[in-house]
Order: sequence, then C-alpha cells, then structure tokens
Amino acid sequence: QVQLAESGGGSVQAGGSLRLSCAAPGYTASSDCMGWFRQAPGKEREGVATLTRRGTASYADSVKGRFTISKDNAKNTLSLQMNSLKPEDTAMYYCAALGSSGGSWCTWTITGYQYWGQGTQVTVSS
Repeated sequence: QVQLAESGGGSVQAGGSLRLSCAAPGYTASSDCMGWFRQAPGKEREGVATLTRRGTASYADSVKGRFTISKDNAKNTLSLQMNSLKPEDTAMYYCAALGSSGGSWCTWTITGYQYWGQGTQVTVSS
C-alpha cells in the first residue's frame, strides 16, 4: 500500500513562512507528475503546484512568486516552500503522486493523481 506522509504544517501569522514535506518512498523519481493541493473548509480541493519528473514546476496564480515546489529523489521527498503567507492560504494541504503528464506539463485534476497523503493543516492568521 502506497503511503504518502505530509508534515510541516502549523499556525503562522500573515507574512510568515512554512515548509511542507511529503515522504513518498519510490515515487519522487518514478512519478511523471507530483503535486500539492489544498482544501479549505467548505471549498473544493484545488491545485497549488505541480512538478514534472524532469523538474518543470507550475503554480496556481494565487501562489505564484510566493510558493516553490521541489523534490529530492535521493530522499524520496516532495517539498513546498511557502513564503509571504496570507490568511487565504489557510487550508489542509495534500501531496499527490503518480499524476498524468502531457510531457512538459502536469494535470491539475484531482482524478489525475493516483495516490494521496492524509494532509497537513496550515493556518494563517491576520
């Protein structure tokens, strides 16, 4: 059974930073795509950032310039560096693996990823 485990969430004030990590044994190197998604209370899960196998990153407009997705194949870890956090970034954050790819891009659809973690909560106060 594939297990993805997120960590690094917490509570910060607006303008602060957090770094999320996702332990994904065997999947950081083999996945065509990996991604971070988030879901706020009462809202649908949405894509935050995706990363192709070759390292091409894409971001939601709402986080461009503030968040950075990266991976370490040797450590089997997917990360999300989040800077200049805003209250609207408050959500449960999920990592996803084995996503569909169009070559140089990753799918942003939830159904396009086969495996998900349990999530880590990020709360940003104003």
